[in-house]
Amino acid sequence: MTNSTHAHERKHSLPSLAVAAIGVVFGDIGTSPLYSLKEAFSPTHGIALSEQSILGVISLLFWAIVMVVAVKYVLFVMRADNNGEGGVFAMMTLALRSVGSPGKLSGMLMMLGIFGACMFYGDAVITPAMSVISAVEGLELAAPTLSPYVIPITIVILILLFYIQRHGTAVVGKLFGPIMLIWFITLAVLGAYHIAIAPGVLVALNPYYAISFMADHVLQAYIVLGSVVLVLTGAEALYADMGHFGAKPIRVGWYGLVMPSLLLNYFGQGALLMHSPKAIENPFFLLAPDWALLPLVILSTIATVIASQAVISGAYSLTSQAIQLGYVPRMKILHTSELAIGQIYIPLVNWMLLFIILCIVIGFKSSENLAAAYGLAVTATMLVTTILVSVVMVNLWGWNRWLVGGMITVFLVIDIGFFGASLLKIEQGGWLPLCIGGALFFLLMTWYKGRMIVKERTAADGIPLMPFLQGLLAHPPHRVSGTAIYLTGSDSLVPVSLLHNLKHNKVLHERTIFMNFQVRDIPYVDDAHRMEIKDIGGGLFLVKAAYGFNETPDVKAVLEQITRTHAMTFELMDTSFFMARETVVPTELPGMSVWRERVFAWMHQNAAKPTDFFSIPANRVVELGTKIEI
Repeated sequence: MTNSTHAHERKHSLPSLAVAAIGVVFGDIGTSPLYSLKEAFSPTHGIALSEQSILGVISLLFWAIVMVVAVKYVLFVMRADNNGEGGVFAMMTLALRSVGSPGKLSGMLMMLGIFGACMFYGDAVITPAMSVISAVEGLELAAPTLSPYVIPITIVILILLFYIQRHGTAVVGKLFGPIMLIWFITLAVLGAYHIAIAPGVLVALNPYYAISFMADHVLQAYIVLGSVVLVLTGAEALYADMGHFGAKPIRVGWYGLVMPSLLLNYFGQGALLMHSPKAIENPFFLLAPDWALLPLVILSTIATVIASQAVISGAYSLTSQAIQLGYVPRMKILHTSELAIGQIYIPLVNWMLLFIILCIVIGFKSSENLAAAYGLAVTATMLVTTILVSVVMVNLWGWNRWLVGGMITVFLVIDIGFFGASLLKIEQGGWLPLCIGGALFFLLMTWYKGRMIVKERTAADGIPLMPFLQGLLAHPPHRVSGTAIYLTGSDSLVPVSLLHNLKHNKVLHERTIFMNFQVRDIPYVDDAHRMEIKDIGGGLFLVKAAYGFNETPDVKAVLEQITRTHAMTFELMDTSFFMARETVVPTELPGMSVWRERVFAWMHQNAAKPTDFFSIPANRVVELGTKIEI
């Protein structure tokens, strides 16, 4: 399907796409009223609950949402789409494309992008834990006798959520939009009711109150910023999920419903605190009358499950992109929908996420304890996005450097302020996303560096393909019937599997195809531009199949396209797939330190089998082993 077709569909179904976007994109940021204001006035901050402090914090919340989400992300960052796709890897590929040839700058940008992606995983394990706990904690007000069961109920909900992932989310996804519509309308109604009781809270729209609060309290106010940032959790999702819905439906959903509902609710919570300071115990749930408390807890729990689903799906997509771009070892990827290519399930990622999340829930025990851990992952990713988008603005869009410099300086001041405030909470829990992100960053960089070394060693020992084949055809070995397909990582070197086959079996199939997959820095490749086939002669063919970083290579699909476009037929029972099974051997050779090489060798050994990843029938594969010293 072409981009123009997508644009045509989006143009004529904007309302339905906007509703769908509300169900998927805004789940995380939409559930932040559950805990944000409560955490801003945490007793550990030492801020007295007074009218001035309430107005100051509400003003900070308001201007954070306006400047970071409404201006930075929705107006500027969402312009940086890679063929309609968003997310930190899409931004990174745009930035790398804009600086041209590889060098120190491109290396730094790549590392920044990978670090941002790793911090997203830190967010992905905290979001479900934080959101679901904060919703279930409403039971402490609605049914106090159930208080001891908050953690067990949370664990059961999370296990069920991750268990259903393998079945796909297409059916459940249809309910997301309408449920989240009800959620945001509920937020708006609850907030508006209390604003009507204490309309004086609306003066917090004036930035003077935020500035005055910061000036009066200084250190405590800076610490409060680490909680204020919780209103921004999920801002990255607006950009990351852009490829699913398009920028316009997300903007319509944000400005038309989500932003007004969130602001009404935050101002409503502020109004509640002004006339009932005791409500600081849980200002969100105490917005509701007693009769509505239990239904609100149930609706909140459903909304947080939806928010968690969006982050889990995002983790699958990010992992798939990282595999294609060469930053993560191959993993088994299952497509859960025949219609939606983006709906995937990665078992290893799913169960690892669940294990870590359950450990977090059991270890932290409450949303209050988790709040310190939450902000750091969010602010780090926002900071990376700001730096990358500045490179795109100058180098790719050609915007005036002074204009970009002034605008980015404002955004950086805000981002660094939030990031610095979050760093103050390292001891209380901020260490968690830093440890997760740091460990993943080390593994991803080790894998990337290891792959580069393997490529260098292979190229140094490799034999040029074309001269070798010309010599082979001039003095051919015994030809046997059938088709042989050699999967090769290079379209210019002889596959090691062919050398081994000739050495041991001394035969060449009547039809021999060298198949090479190439990943481009765009999310999708049209079928019309996917395939390049070169007839070398003598029944030998070189096939190059191009894929985007959002796609998974599929050997069967490639063969079907060759059949359609080049009139070749393939009988699978008469076709053999040859590939090299590489064993990496750590040595003292220049490259990485030996202990990192051992880590790389372990990752290489445990990567998914090519037969699983490339969808090759396992009973038609011939693997020939080879050792590579690094």
